[in-house]
Amino acid sequence: MRAAVYHHVGSAREVLELRDLPEPEPGCGEVRVRLAFSAVNPTDWRARAGVLGAVVPFPMQIPGQDGAGVIDAVGPNVDDARVGEAVWVYHAAWQRSTGTAAQSVVVPAGQAVAVPEGIGLEQAAALGIPFMTAHRCLFADGPINDRRVLVAGGAGVVGHAAIQLAKRGGAEVIATISAPEKAALAEQAGADMS
Repeated sequence: MRAAVYHHVGSAREVLELRDLPEPEPGCGEVRVRLAFSAVNPTDWRARAGVLGAVVPFPMQIPGQDGAGVIDAVGPNVDDARVGEAVWVYHAAWQRSTGTAAQSVVVPAGQAVAVPEGIGLEQAAALGIPFMTAHRCLFADGPINDRRVLVAGGAGVVGHAAIQLAKRGGAEVIATISAPEKAALAEQAGADMS
């Protein structure tokens, strides 16, 4: 399989390389996902750039926490019926050397979530960390319908997700933005005011 890898932290141009690697095999409780899309999160590029630490914790790192594709193999203790299932994955590279910047990734079966009906794989790849973070921030204390919600950084990835989820949850949404052109992004996501 083809994958983007790095061995040392630094700028993408200096440390990322494209490599041919063996196809990963799922272990007990794991699935292998043939990826169609990989999302890029701030933690992905910050880790590669060295912002989160000066060393790579593994001899080689495939970046990418989130992505989407189709399960093409399952390990022991995973239902064979999952083969062929369209899924989105999250935290693929969390404490692992293999992430979603590859043609395939192996993750625990619970981190491969069925893609909701009507959502394409391209959109599903973005459902990981940003939407999970936004959802937790909004709904950890219960429903938000008929509430007014302030979303800081409404044009950012998590902010954009928070606006969409808050509107879906029945809230009025006010978003902060840092520039006039970013107001359009926040309003496109559904912000009532920015």
